[in-house]
Amino acid sequence: MTASWAHTVLSIPSPGTNIWYIGAFPLRAYALCIIAGIMVALIIATRRWEARGGTADSMELIVAVGVPFGIVGARLYHVITDYQLYFGPGRHPLNALKIWEGGLGVWGAIAFGVLGGYLVARRRRIAFPAVLDALAPAILVAQAIGRLGNWFNQELFGRPTTLPWGLEIAPQYRPDGYGQFATFHPTFLYEMLWNLAAAVLLVWLDRRFRLGHGKVFALYVLLYCAGRFWIEALRIDTVNQIGGFRLTNYTALIGFIVALVWLIWLIRNRPGREEVVEGIGIGPEPVATDGTVEMTSGDDAGAAGSESDEAPERRAASPASDKDPTAAG
Repeated sequence: MTASWAHTVLSIPSPGTNIWYIGAFPLRAYALCIIAGIMVALIIATRRWEARGGTADSMELIVAVGVPFGIVGARLYHVITDYQLYFGPGRHPLNALKIWEGGLGVWGAIAFGVLGGYLVARRRRIAFPAVLDALAPAILVAQAIGRLGNWFNQELFGRPTTLPWGLEIAPQYRPDGYGQFATFHPTFLYEMLWNLAAAVLLVWLDRRFRLGHGKVFALYVLLYCAGRFWIEALRIDTVNQIGGFRLTNYTALIGFIVALVWLIWLIRNRPGREEVVEGIGIGPEPVATDGTVEMTSGDDAGAAGSESDEAPERRAASPASDKDPTAAG
């Protein structure tokens, strides 16, 4: 009796709807969760970037470019790994474009989002590993908020469970063969809590050990993949398998190994953190005036001052050679 009462009272209900209308315009919970996650992540990443010595407009531009890159990558990963949902007899390939119906692969989002950010960082001469470190906890928070979209859609839940915190799923959303079960593992909640805890841990480690050169991001990939591996083992949604294991499990395992090797290499070869994060490679250039040679900045000759007026970190970023200052130590 007690267990039954606890199960009834503590079980997690699913939302009755995942879409609202403002006139004829549909407002989808899935999209709202993604947008909310992006906005919160931008605030966190910008504050972290400014604390590292960067500028807010640089981070805003990186996010503005990285987000659409990430969305495209997320959709591509989903369509490629679940191609049978869109191609073949009775399927409609154009449905692959209906992103509002769900179906975003976080692995593709990370890969393409990083690519977009890299292109911006390279053009603006920004230390890209430092950008990744600033973004890492923010991405985890965004992913946590985004998982609420799965709750609204009643999707990507786990195996049936009688635990008090089981997630109630309406009959029309239950997979074939599970119609007799009412509550399932709330994997959206497991991943949400895991991501938030990992974000807090990353911030603490970064402050405690002054991590740099991409170490925070490597830890992010390591922790996220570790959590995703066991959460994937609980899920029952249809997904392609190899050797009896879900494809996403292999992706998480590979990501974990790569991140671990990368982190170990960084600890051994890139101690400390970057002192200069913007204006990398911008040094003084010789300019001939009236038969004399003056040293001026390659970006803004009029803004160049005497060397004694420069901040120590700016002088460190402008050696006589073209060597990237972040490569040292």
